Amino acid sequence: MKGAEFNQDTMTLRGKEIEVTVGFLLQVELKFYPENPRIYSIISADDRQATQDQIEEALKAMDHVRQLAQSIKANGGLTDPLLVRKGDLVVLEGNSRLAAYRMLFVQDPLRWGKVKCKLLPHNIAEKDVFALLGEYHIIGKKDWAPYEQAGYLYRRHKRHGVSPTTMGRELGLSGKKVEQLIAVYAFMVDHEENDVKRWSYYEEYLKCRAIGRAREAYPRIDQVVVKKIKNREIPRAVDIRDKLKAIVKSNRALRDFIHEKKDFEQAYESAQTRGVGNVCYGKLLRFRTWLADAERVEDMDEMEEQIQAKCKFELRKIEKRCNGLLKGLDQ
Repeated sequence: MKGAEFNQDTMTLRGKEIEVTVGFLLQVELKFYPENPRIYSIISADDRQATQDQIEEALKAMDHVRQLAQSIKANGGLTDPLLVRKGDLVVLEGNSRLAAYRMLFVQDPLRWGKVKCKLLPHNIAEKDVFALLGEYHIIGKKDWAPYEQAGYLYRRHKRHGVSPTTMGRELGLSGKKVEQLIAVYAFMVDHEENDVKRWSYYEEYLKCRAIGRAREAYPRIDQVVVKKIKNREIPRAVDIRDKLKAIVKSNRALRDFIHEKKDFEQAYESAQTRGVGNVCYGKLLRFRTWLADAERVEDMDEMEEQIQAKCKFELRKIEKRCNGLLKGLDQ
């Protein structure tokens, strides 16, 4: 940084003006930010701090970084400067762009040796860094995957004690939505699942009420479902919403699935055989359950005579129609 020329500027963060300086730095001096959610999703597989070289190679392998490199080259440089923390020169915002610059640097070191940066104070608080990233990637361009967004919210909640309600207000989300994102991410962490592409599987799994009831009755189902998602026995997220939901509504199919007596498709076929998911069957089951409730007799006893007469009329019509349907099915 010696001899570099910088211009003074300010930026607004969490309602306060922060003094910054803008200028060019040698890109080889800059460091990737391991806590950046996109980077964190790469290195969290074995829960250890990746080296700068490992982070760089992982980012360079991403399609969006290759596209960025071509865009930067065509533009002749960055449109927006990297946000860098003064002192340790960690890139808080713009890690993908730094990786793209380093790809271009290999081709032409003189042309791409320096990169435009905005230097933030060296003592900027970690909570301000998280707020900054949230403003860029959740409120602004929203280029983080849902898994990466949830990871940001999860760590901010765990490490800095920021409530879902507070984060929701900052980011224009409901507190309930933030809680849901954190819950899905926490589930994936607890089950050592770090594949960004599988986020939608677990989102569907945790938001379904019928599956939620099955989880309360059979806690082992979590272990079974995660295993089958990882080995691709459950091939699509939509299968959680449609097929697993049908399985958990059939006690026999659910028990066979949990104890792995049947695989996912076999359990689903078993549930279908028992009529689960069939609209006609579902309506008949709900109606019969409602009629069988002991309170129905009390309800009808307490009715006015005129209403009782109407109910008797409807019940006789239902009885007649039921007999006709049964006769048709028997034939």
